This record gives sequence, C-alpha cells and structure tokens, in this order.
Amino acid sequence: MYWKIVCNDMANSKLITGMTTLFVAAAALLVTLSAVLIVHLTSAIDTLMKQAETSHFLQMHAGKIDQVRLTEFAEQNKYVDEYQMNEFLNVEGSKIHIAGTTLAHSVQDNGFSTQSEQFDYLLDLDGNVIEVSNGDIYVPVSYWKDGIADLGDTVMVHDQTFTIAGFLRDSQMNSMLASSKRFLVSEQDYAAIQGAGTVEYLIEFRLKNLADLKSFEEAYMGAGLEANGPTITYQLFQMLNAISDGLMIAVILLISILVVAIAFMCIRFTLLTKMEEDAREIGVMKAIGLRVEDIQKMYLAKYGVIAVIGCLLGFACSFLLRDMLLENIRLFMGETDNGSQIWLFTGLGLLLVFMVIMGYVQSVLKQFRKLSATQAIRFGTTQGKGQHAKFLNLSSNKRLPINLFLGIKDVLARKSLYATMLAVLLLATFIIIVPQNLHNTIAAKSFITYMGIGNSDIRIDIPQGKQNAQQVAAVIDTLEHDTAIKNFTVLTTKKFTTIAEDGTAQNLKIELGDHTIFPLEYAHGEAPIAPNEVALSVLNARELQKKVGDSLAVVINGEKKNLRVSGIYSDITNGGKTAKAAFSDHSTDSMWSVAYSTMADPSLVADKRAEYAKTFSFAKVSGIDDYIYQTFGTTIHAIEKAARAALVIALLLCVLVTFLFMNMLIAKDQAPIAIMKALGFTNVDIATQYAARSIFVLLLAISMGTLLANTLGEYLTSTVIASFGAASFDFMINPLAAYVFCPLALTSVVLLATLFGTSRAGQVKIIEHIKE
Repeated sequence: MYWKIVCNDMANSKLITGMTTLFVAAAALLVTLSAVLIVHLTSAIDTLMKQAETSHFLQMHAGKIDQVRLTEFAEQNKYVDEYQMNEFLNVEGSKIHIAGTTLAHSVQDNGFSTQSEQFDYLLDLDGNVIEVSNGDIYVPVSYWKDGIADLGDTVMVHDQTFTIAGFLRDSQMNSMLASSKRFLVSEQDYAAIQGAGTVEYLIEFRLKNLADLKSFEEAYMGAGLEANGPTITYQLFQMLNAISDGLMIAVILLISILVVAIAFMCIRFTLLTKMEEDAREIGVMKAIGLRVEDIQKMYLAKYGVIAVIGCLLGFACSFLLRDMLLENIRLFMGETDNGSQIWLFTGLGLLLVFMVIMGYVQSVLKQFRKLSATQAIRFGTTQGKGQHAKFLNLSSNKRLPINLFLGIKDVLARKSLYATMLAVLLLATFIIIVPQNLHNTIAAKSFITYMGIGNSDIRIDIPQGKQNAQQVAAVIDTLEHDTAIKNFTVLTTKKFTTIAEDGTAQNLKIELGDHTIFPLEYAHGEAPIAPNEVALSVLNARELQKKVGDSLAVVINGEKKNLRVSGIYSDITNGGKTAKAAFSDHSTDSMWSVAYSTMADPSLVADKRAEYAKTFSFAKVSGIDDYIYQTFGTTIHAIEKAARAALVIALLLCVLVTFLFMNMLIAKDQAPIAIMKALGFTNVDIATQYAARSIFVLLLAISMGTLLANTLGEYLTSTVIASFGAASFDFMINPLAAYVFCPLALTSVVLLATLFGTSRAGQVKIIEHIKE
C-alpha cells in the first residue's frame, strides 16, 4: 500500500520530488567526496612515507663534517635504529638546462643525489625504488606538472648531458614548501658533475620508536653535532605533504557541512508545502480515525525513497569528480593501499546522511499532531496564529510603494516562517565568501608575511661559504648605491644554543638584522628592536613554552644571556621553527644571509631582478611574486578550484531553495491571495509583493552572512592554518567581489527563482478560497 501511495504522490509532484532528490544528492556527493579525499590523502601520504622509508629525523648541514663522530653517536644512542648520511650537490639554477631552458628563475635549491642505501628512497611514479642507469636522470615530479620537463628531454649540467628517464616522488622534498628539490643520477654521473656546485649533507636517522623523537632530538643537540641547516622531523614531512590538498579538502568539508544543513531546510520546505497542499486530506484521515503514526508513515516512506535515490545519485556523481580532485594527490603521493577504508568511510558517510535526513523528517512530521482536523477540512490549509506587525500600518505608510510595503510587512509579521529562508541564504552567502576570501588572502602578495618574510619586491639569497662575508658586503654596497632601490635590509641567520629551565640545551636558528624595515604580521607582541629582545615563530614558541614577555636564555659568545620574547609571529617555512633578533654577533659563523629590497618604481622589478641575477652570480635572486607563486602556487590553485565550486553550488542552492520556499508560500497563502485579487490587486502586484519579500530577506541574509564570513569564517580558517604554523590570520577581502558581484549574483538568481516560484499565484481562483 505504502509503495503505491509513494509512487502516486511522486508522480503528482515531479518537480518538488526532483528538487528534493537533488538536494539530498548534493549533500551525499559532497560528504562522499570529503570522505574519499580525506582517506585518500592521509592514506597516500602514509603509503608514500612507508615505501620511501622516510627519515624520522633529518639534519641538513652545510660545511665540514665529522663522519666518525656521527657514526659513533648513532651506534651508541639507544633510540637509533638506522643511520645514514647522503650528499646533496646544490647547483645554481642557471647551470641546470632542461630542454634548453635554465632553472635560473627557480626559487628552489636544486641539487643532485644518488639513491639512498638504507632508507629515504626516491621512488618512481609506480612507487618503486628507482635504479638509475648512467646517462639517465630522474627529475622531481613537480617540474613535470609545471611543464618544465618531459620524458626524454635533455638535461645539461656541468657539460654533462642526461636524458630524462622518468620522474621521482620524494617523500621529504615533494612539497613546494620544501625549499629544496632532488634530481637523481647514478654514482658515476654524480662524481662527474661534483664540481658544478657545493655539497650539503643530509644527516638522517630512523628510530626504533617514533615516540622517542623528542628525546632523540635533545640528545642530538646536546651532543653538539653538525647542525648548520634546517632540522626537519617526520611529523613535519607529513604536514608539508598534506598542506596544499589539505586546505582544499578543509574548504570542501566546510561546504559539505553547510550544504547538508541547507538540504535539511529544503526538506522542511517541501514537507511543509506538501502538508499545506494535503491539509484537507490529512484532516479527513484524522477525522475518520487514522492514527497520526499511520499518516506519518506515508510521508516517511516517500522521503525514505527520496533519501535512498538521492544518496545513490550523489555517490554515482562523485565518480565524475573524484578523479579531478584526486589528480594532484595521486601525482605527488600515489595511490592508497587502503581502498577498503575509502569504501568503508564512503558507506558510513552515505548511511549518516540517510539516517540524519530520516530523523529530521520524523521531527518535522510531528506537526501533524498540531493540525486540527476541523480547521483543515474547513479551510483546506493550516491556520497559523494571527501575527501582525503592529508598528507597520498601511495608513501610516507615505513613502514606500504599496506592494513593497506589503511585502516587507509580511516578512516582519511572519518572522518564524521566513527565518528558514533567511538561514539558507545566509549559509549560501557564507559558502561563497569564505573560500573566496581565503583564496584572495593566500594569493595576495601580503601573504608573504605569514611565511616569516616581510613584504618586499626582490629577495637575494646568499648561501654559506668561505666568501660569504665579502658577498654580503658586495650586495649591501650595490643596494646602497642603486638609486632605483627605495629600501633594503640584509638579514643573517646564525645558530645559537638555548638553555631550558631544566638545564637541557637546544639549538635555535636566529635571523639577525633590522626587522622593522619589512615587518611581519605578529600574532602577539612586536618585532625585536632592542639587543636584549627576540621574537619566536609560533611553532618555536609552542615548543619552548614561551609567550610574550617571557625570558629566553641564549648562549651568545660563550655567555648565557636572557632575552625577552618581544613577539610571536607566523612562519610556515624552514620547518616553521625560526626566531628573529636585533643584536650583533661576530662569534658565530653565518648559516645563510638574505637581502630584501623594494623599488621606487615597482614596474621595474623584473628588469632589476634579471640585472641582479647577472651581477650576483653567487646568489639566488627572485622577485617576491615569483617566490610566493613557486612556493605556494599549488595551494593557491587548489583553493581557487574550491572557491569556484563553492560559488556554483551556492547559487544553485539559492535557486532551488527560493523556488521551493515560494511554492510553499503560494500553497499556504492561497486564501490571502484570493482576498487581494478580490480587492483589485493584479497578478503583477502580487508577484511584486513576493519579490519584495525575497529581496528583503536576501538583503538581511547578505548582511549577516558577510559579517559571519568575516568573523566566524576567518576564525575557522585561521584555526586550520594555525596548525601549519601560521597564526594572526586576517582575511584579505576583495571589495568588488564580496560587496558587488556576490550580492548581484545572489539577487539575480533569487529574483529569477521567485518569479518562477510565484507563477502559480495567478492561477488562484477567488471563488474557491473565499467561502466565509
């Protein structure tokens, strides 16, 4: 019996049934995609790092090295399972030619390595450990993705010619946020090109138990071993691999949650509309003695069928989109070994959507108990409480057109009824603005301040070396006498030792110089100015358990000095563990130096960058825009995709929800519409009143949604990005997009849906509804 009733009812309301099914399908689609992406990303990263046997602890070191002492430490330390030291031949980008094009514009430290012997393997795109032949070279997969290299291309380095035999996945340097990239060559070829660059060392350890990593790190630092370079741990490798696609997934997950919420409201609209249309039949059924539970089962059966069809449709549609969204993950991390987990979480997500929808339908159907059989049979509709906006009287209106006035008055008189539509449009505004603001923020030049770098035009990286001091002096002299340069500063990074309250020592890399010329965005406090001040990155402050105003003991020139923490800033580069200070030091060798400058005429940046690249052949010169793009470009593109998808989804939802809401209103307002027509109002007048209601609610929703997006949205986004080391996150808002295009787009689709949704109002006949 129920099946026949369901089929007849669905056949008689094809449009409403179809729209409701689409909402359920959209919710199921996004929930499914979120599950697939989350499981695939986490599992693929885990699989990649297991296949490559990623280092638990990596210390990069430039300079002399005592291999005997390192080996003794590794053999005697109780935490160490395996130890190895790999060489990384750092070659200037201008000396690397791929298919006739150099890597001079690359902001990465490009280097050559041989295959590891024990762990930290470089893998091919099938996940196998690469065995490279003489004359062949394997290139980082990111250069293939960017179109710089292709299979079979020729690579020239130091008069040696290589043929690209394939592309490699590097579990430690895959991410563009990792500042180095490894090319793989044979041992014979490596020896032949060794004179092309400078050798850096990758001192790598795998521990018996990863939980002992903190203790091992303290032991390594306490032993005073080589540490002239970044220190990176297993957890940081995981974070670097996850950040680009992780942010995109976070945006999709947020949209999914909001779309599910909107789907519930859509179901509420359709249910209430159907109850209005079926009010007389429901009243008759109650009058002849049918139980409320039996009447509810008819509607539950219908929405059960809709929920099943919608979930299956959403699941099927996910296959059309998942390959596109998984493309980047598969390229850089490979396939997952846990396909069963994807099916499990997908199934659980669909089951959750189904159960929550059915539970929500059950809660809405409780309104049957409030329905009076007498009133339903008499009026053919439910009778709400008589509510009036007493402060809005028609006689007192002297400015607004009558139809506009009546539309606004109805919204204020039936606030609870319009609250649902307001909530939907508010969420739609939120869905559009938050991803858009996130994309604008990450793509903006000022985002560089969240990467531990001041906002400048040109960056000059000067590596460590015997002539470092002379090279730095040459850069300073050139910048001082160049009239095209407006401002500049040179910052030098050195390694110091900090002493914790319990007496344990820890290495701390501090960038020395004037940090007020190109200031960062500080989460707390301000830049160090006095010689006794130091600023810490968010991750360092967290690890050292320091806050602004605390004292930090640092060994300078053999003496322990207490520095006051002046500020805490965001940094997602160099492992996120950096510090900045203004004191002078001549007792410690520099690790590297960086010069930042701005130009009087920003249009000449490209020309000046090219000029400096020739003048300072020993340094890596890059424009800040290029630095941002090459470092964070993958993430920017991922967020841009999510923002565009959010815009399309939100506008479609607004069309469907507005249409459904107007259908419900027409079903509910047939008697008032008949009265207005009897009083002489035309169909155009009535349509204008409903349009006024929609626009009034929409304007409220846009105002509230924009405010919510710029407060709660910013908070949610900053919470996610803070996990990567960036705090004090502020949205960069594009006023034209947020305050012009977004409202115009929403207004257009809502008006269009209102016109279609109220087209039935003209079919209401006076004689059928005015009976009293």
